[in-house]
Amino acid sequence: MKLNFVTTNEGKYREVRGIAEEYGIEVSWLNYRYDEFQGESLEEVALKSAKYLANRIEPMFVIEDSGLFVEALKGFPGVYSSYVFKTIGNEGILKLMEGVENRKAKFVAVVVFYDGSEFHIFKGEVEGRIAEEIRGTHGFGFDPIFEYQGKTFAEMGEEKNKVSHRRKAFQSFFEWLTKNF
Repeated sequence: MKLNFVTTNEGKYREVRGIAEEYGIEVSWLNYRYDEFQGESLEEVALKSAKYLANRIEPMFVIEDSGLFVEALKGFPGVYSSYVFKTIGNEGILKLMEGVENRKAKFVAVVVFYDGSEFHIFKGEVEGRIAEEIRGTHGFGFDPIFEYQGKTFAEMGEEKNKVSHRRKAFQSFFEWLTKNF
């Protein structure tokens, strides 16, 4: 089976391509830029994006939206993660967390698959904490400040791809896809 993954983020594409190969699915990168929608939840944002794309590209595509949710910041940056990363970055989140004891956080990923007639939604999450400093050189986005079992995602390298929120969402999707298509 062949499937288009719509993203402008090459790092996400490489991660998803690796997961897809485990299921015998070929994923092509469709580097298609579109305005990011806003909403109350990642599911709402991803579904709005998929519906927009359904009128512009061929069916049998998948998109993914993800966010960092920090408990002490009442879920911020959440659905605004991409914008927050572009504006204040990892340094800004660490600044907001100065002196905060509760550093619990989670990464959440939502995958939407459009088969030409229906939209299917899958979700994955991983719990961790916000590190006290930027650590590691691998990964992208908030990976250098998201700590999972003592290491930041940026310190984990390929090991991250075995436990990430994105992996969990795409595993659910690929398991479903292999049974239904």
